[in-house]
Amino acid sequence: MRIVTATVAALAFAAMAVPAATLAPPRSPVTDGVWRTDGYGTLLVLGQGGLRQYQTTSVSCIEGDSARQTGPVSYTTSDGTVLTVRTGRDDDHARIAEDGSVGHRELTRIRTLPDDCGRPASKDPRAGFDALWQTFEENYPFFGRKGVDWHAVRDRYRPQVHRNTTGPELFGIFSRMLKPLYDVHVTVEDGERDFFEVRPGTEPPSEELDDRAKRFIEARDLKDATHRQDFAEGYITYADLRDDLGYLRISAFDHFAGADAPYTAHRTELDRALDTVLTPSRIRRLKGLIIDLRVNDGGYDALGIRTAGRLTDTPYTAYAKRVRNDPADHTRHTRPEPVPVVPADAPRYTGPVAVLTGGSTVSAGETFTQALFDRTGRTVRIGRPTQGVFSDPLTRSLPGDMFFTLPNEEYLTRTGRTFDGTGIPPDLTEPVFTGEEFAKNRDSAFDRAVAVLRAHG
Repeated sequence: MRIVTATVAALAFAAMAVPAATLAPPRSPVTDGVWRTDGYGTLLVLGQGGLRQYQTTSVSCIEGDSARQTGPVSYTTSDGTVLTVRTGRDDDHARIAEDGSVGHRELTRIRTLPDDCGRPASKDPRAGFDALWQTFEENYPFFGRKGVDWHAVRDRYRPQVHRNTTGPELFGIFSRMLKPLYDVHVTVEDGERDFFEVRPGTEPPSEELDDRAKRFIEARDLKDATHRQDFAEGYITYADLRDDLGYLRISAFDHFAGADAPYTAHRTELDRALDTVLTPSRIRRLKGLIIDLRVNDGGYDALGIRTAGRLTDTPYTAYAKRVRNDPADHTRHTRPEPVPVVPADAPRYTGPVAVLTGGSTVSAGETFTQALFDRTGRTVRIGRPTQGVFSDPLTRSLPGDMFFTLPNEEYLTRTGRTFDGTGIPPDLTEPVFTGEEFAKNRDSAFDRAVAVLRAHG
């Protein structure tokens, strides 16, 4: 599913070997050593020209993925993602940042890896079950919000796992125990199957839904539009509407330069599209802009923040991120880190905006929606609540080529509110791509946006 692959590609360290022949010349930067993240259940080993990741819980330590050193403080994964590590207030504290993500992860130096990190991971299915259950127990913030008794889940499903439980059987057990979370960022994959579950009453974004919605919009809403253009592999569309309104559709915050391109290439394509759309002459003429996110499968949060920077003349805080960081207490978190929106050094539109959302607005599509809350120009949300998944997925490996993801972060509004599970509600409720809307050739959310912008333009 594209939600998962787009987001995981932006977050997880890409699996790769670090052969000795490809290592950078020997060097000993101050960041060499073993580091523990604040939250995230991760240990990092830096040195000998590379970075190694270890995924830890109180019952497991599994070696994860690697990256090669490509600069004094930078490491690059096989997919081109750049990780930057810099020391903090002293040589025993540091921060790691990742291309395309927003915020940082705090690191504290430790003396050495725990002994269990040097042992081969057990292939016993019971050990795999325990590692997955304990990872959620120590990191997942939303059991109370989802009404799930995680200890009761263990009591029910742990006895079903035995030494001879097969991979497909274990995958089925994991799927059944995780389904009640209804969290798209909770996934399991084993190379042949993948599991995820959307919020009840919603439809996940897919190529089929995206194509159908796009054809419908072009035939109905844009039939009289002018200067219609597609950008970024078709993931961005712009058109001028009547009455000096504009229409901007963004169906992902990824894929702009192709599936395998690094973040910087996607950023370049986004800038090219926005530079073409937001010209000074068009900005002077526009009385309102519709931003359509009703089918948006997520991607890089940083691209959403970059887009928000083209919609304001005033710096402000998009949201603050915090992460659960006490394995024994689900109410403990890191200090929230504000994520700023900085006005772009390029032409900017600051007039009225109508944002169209629905249950197929997912992940980075939602964080971008949240990033517009406090922009100074009038902003109104129209449609249905978003999917309700904001966190960068935490990716974990299990023996047998199985991996799973889960969220462990919260994105806070300025009043401390989060929208995980429920999604961001619209200001004005309208149906979004229902069977009746398609059958009767209606697009109520689009029509409401046009009416609102005409009235307030």
